[in-house]
Amino acid sequence: MPRTLEPVEGHAGPAKRQVMTMSLPKLRAIDVRPFTQDGQAYLLLRDPLGLSDRMVSIPRQLGPLLALCDGTRDSAALRAALAVRFGLRVGLDVIERLLTALDEALLLDNERFAQARVEALSAYRRAPYRPPASAGLSYPADAEELRRLLQSYLDAVEDPQEECETLRGLISPHIDYARGGAVYASVWKHAAASVRAAELVVVLGTDHAGSRGVTLTRQHYATPFGVLPTAVDVVDALAEAIGPEMAFADELHHRGEHSIELATVWLHYLRQEQPCPLVPILCGSFGHFVQGEANPAQDATIEAIVATLARMTAGRRVLVVAAADLAHVGPAFGGPPVDLVGRARLQAADERLIERICAGDAAGFFELIQRDGDRNNICGLPPIYLTLRLLGPVQGKVVAYARCPADEQGTSWVTIGGILLSGDSHSPQ
Repeated sequence: MPRTLEPVEGHAGPAKRQVMTMSLPKLRAIDVRPFTQDGQAYLLLRDPLGLSDRMVSIPRQLGPLLALCDGTRDSAALRAALAVRFGLRVGLDVIERLLTALDEALLLDNERFAQARVEALSAYRRAPYRPPASAGLSYPADAEELRRLLQSYLDAVEDPQEECETLRGLISPHIDYARGGAVYASVWKHAAASVRAAELVVVLGTDHAGSRGVTLTRQHYATPFGVLPTAVDVVDALAEAIGPEMAFADELHHRGEHSIELATVWLHYLRQEQPCPLVPILCGSFGHFVQGEANPAQDATIEAIVATLARMTAGRRVLVVAAADLAHVGPAFGGPPVDLVGRARLQAADERLIERICAGDAAGFFELIQRDGDRNNICGLPPIYLTLRLLGPVQGKVVAYARCPADEQGTSWVTIGGILLSGDSHSPQ
């Protein structure tokens, strides 16, 4: 029997009834998160770009409607498709309320969203710097309070037995400090001397907003300690090499992305709050590579990035940072619950990946992930792969590893590691 579903509301209040201005609604790439309230299962829909602070919640049973909003169906066709394909009987008024709420929250790919995006990008570029978007949320916005927090993590880590004079890169988490603070502190404390000596830092972060390729920005990155200037000459050279349209197509993703930001806070603090030039690069999905549609070792964009960075940074003390987590598994990420045996298998899989990282083997690292179709959702695949390609032959040392809970039931996990990458200056792979 078809199921009749309840109306939909936005979290900013009930959606206003209005005539839809888009007859064939198309959903954008959005953030969808399950949650339970009063024993009922819902989906929370949010804009990953933060163009709107409105959120929309719908009964989880209504999820198939989101997949049907692909720009080919009007309200009546959506209603019919739900009934025929999924056995769901939904009133036309419910569907129209949902579409109205999605439109008001800027979650539809239409003119209203496009105009909001243009305005937000213009404001982002006009600003003197990129404000720290996670300050006051993931970590304290007050500089003194932040110093105390970071130092407390550092104080809990034993002093390194020896300084590495040939450190060229590191892998740092991008999970929140509350769960990953000990791993952050361990890797950054071990890298402190090289961090302070660096004349340029290339930070490669995961683009969680879902772009493809790499995304650049000329904006400087601010932290609560001040402003870290972006090396615009390097950014411009990269943009010329890969094409400005590709390089800046998703520049607005930098505005709210936390991966680079959480690394730059540690960078700034470990440099005793003295700025140094940055090259902030967001790395998009490798899904097409994992699916075998192309080979990253032969990708023209990756080759251009590697060659250009080698040319632009020659003769400088450069540190490359991959702001990258490892596995994301369990119901929180659309997978089955991870039990005790599953956790052991997860760690074994991570150890195999880390072994390839520590061998400086970009191809082997990628092939392990591709072999199982990225079953463990390695969120740091693109930045780690690019870091290994940029650095060329290196040897890694693991200084920390942790499994972090991602749900209250203890069935979803994120794994992270802190890895130092050392070797003589060398041409990238």
